[in-house]
Amino acid sequence: MGANLSEKILAKAAHRNLVSPGDIIYPDPELVILHDGFIQTAFQQLDGLGYQRITNPERVMFVTDHQVIYTTPKSIAQASANRQIAKKWQVGHFFDAGRGGHGHIFPMESGLVRPGMFLFAYDMHCTNFGAVGAFAQRAGPDITAVLATGTNWLIVPPTLRIELVGDYSSGVHPRDLGFWLSSKLTAKEFDVEYDYRIIEFAGEAIQRMPLSYKVALCNTLTEIGVANVMFEPTDQMVRENPAAVKSDLDANYENILQIDIAQIEPQVSLPGAPDNAVDISQVIGRKVDHAYIGACGSGMFDDFQLAAKLLKNHQIAEHVRMILVPGTVKVAKQLADSGLSNILLDAGAIMLPPGCGPCAGGVGGPLGPGEVSISTAATNGAGRMGSTEAECYLASPLTVVASAMAGFIQDPRELQKLKG
Repeated sequence: MGANLSEKILAKAAHRNLVSPGDIIYPDPELVILHDGFIQTAFQQLDGLGYQRITNPERVMFVTDHQVIYTTPKSIAQASANRQIAKKWQVGHFFDAGRGGHGHIFPMESGLVRPGMFLFAYDMHCTNFGAVGAFAQRAGPDITAVLATGTNWLIVPPTLRIELVGDYSSGVHPRDLGFWLSSKLTAKEFDVEYDYRIIEFAGEAIQRMPLSYKVALCNTLTEIGVANVMFEPTDQMVRENPAAVKSDLDANYENILQIDIAQIEPQVSLPGAPDNAVDISQVIGRKVDHAYIGACGSGMFDDFQLAAKLLKNHQIAEHVRMILVPGTVKVAKQLADSGLSNILLDAGAIMLPPGCGPCAGGVGGPLGPGEVSISTAATNGAGRMGSTEAECYLASPLTVVASAMAGFIQDPRELQKLKG
């Protein structure tokens, strides 16, 4: 029996010939990523235990993406402390505000995260890296153990293979597929397990997917409790990085599903959780006050290119404030160089610096009580982007733009009809 992509990566990281679901391993990471909000906590915990240094500091990366515009004395003090800690610990990769962007995007963009890599990361949305065939294990608060010892234990998860066939219908985006899949999996409509499973996407459809589409799919499934989301590296990625691996033809999977993506309609996730997804027809007409494109699942150049195509020579509804947050500094520069920034600003959008934007507790664009938002944020629990009395709906960039222009939740297919 062969091995799938994830098993090969985990076996290599654990210095073993092979691993199987249920094995307990202590993998050796090539990279360890912390975001700005947890750096001080990790330092205080280790300092309290007497640690004056960390293991393999050259492999550690600090990213500043949650607080890139310091709006409070607390955020100013946090940024200053993070700089001091990075220097004291001699971390190998420190990206301050304005130096990289979103920590779930720019490491792929810059080549710091590559196909076939294993890494530990603090935040659960590190599953984004599966888009290039890298396995990132979310450690959460246990990231302090990784800093102290260089590793942490994990149980090798089973893998669910999802084969995608067909083409997306007009107005449908991979985020719609991700929301739809999340709702079907949590409702047990496929009669397969997903909790602490690796979702490996395969099939003819993924050969045509740009990286931004794969990132969107990795991101939208994370919140339901999967262990990871993976795509095999493309042939080009393998040529550029010979260490990249692919699943064997006789690899073992706990279950295999085949999904025809042509059946998917635009989805909207109702407030509360991303898997509260419904066909857009159920919520059309709900007035919105706030629209937002960005965050770790929809912060790449392609996402804003889609938005600009729909917004060109059009205006956002007068009562809607629309916030756009490029995922990385490189994306922001691409938008400027291509002229797309002007199209978006002319339509009435507000452009914030690269990073998480409002998805990080409403930083730079919070919601007030009773306000309604539609966005590409990573999740939509109460208070995610400000007031706990606000309503947060999630959708694809296409649906967010259509809704911002209409002033209410709108089907992007209707907008595309008007634009011909």
